[in-house]
Amino acid sequence: MARKRRSLIYKEKKKIYSPSLFKEIFSWCFFTAFAIFLALMVVIGFGMRARVIGESMSPTLYSGQFVLINRVSYVISTPKRNDIVAFLPNGNSNSHYYIKRIVALPGETVQIIDGVLYINGVEQEEDKELYDKMEDAGIAENEIKLGSNQYFVLGDNRNSSEDSRSANIGVVSGDTIAGKVWYKYGGTEKNIGFVLK
Repeated sequence: MARKRRSLIYKEKKKIYSPSLFKEIFSWCFFTAFAIFLALMVVIGFGMRARVIGESMSPTLYSGQFVLINRVSYVISTPKRNDIVAFLPNGNSNSHYYIKRIVALPGETVQIIDGVLYINGVEQEEDKELYDKMEDAGIAENEIKLGSNQYFVLGDNRNSSEDSRSANIGVVSGDTIAGKVWYKYGGTEKNIGFVLK
């Protein structure tokens, strides 16, 4: 039996560019650009960006990293223990923002005895792997009573941090706190993301 050979016929399809396709592409581009613009305005209007200077907050934050600061959070609520905040030391607008962790709240007493933090006379159980025993108690060698809008802050890298223990910084007034650090970026990929604690 003889087989019939079928020849393949390729038909070239005409590309159809309809006005609705252009309209769809344009709308996607417009809404993407609008979303980026809106996000940028929210960050500029309600947030702030700062650079971490020094190793005082390592391993949580590293020198040269950038952080985003939520300036609205403390309008709605007050700072909490373990919040990482950005503040101007003594309200000095010529200084860079210091980034530290709140360890004591208004009305509490703070003291550092033998390298250990005490709040209201109670030894604080802190992560020994994260926080070194403090070599220098600074002004917290004597008990400090915090006022109604005062906070005591420490760096996570306790022995390489200029913080509330230093006489030139001391306790931090709530009026000098710019906001809560909520996101970090820059540096290694492992150290990018939300600052939870």
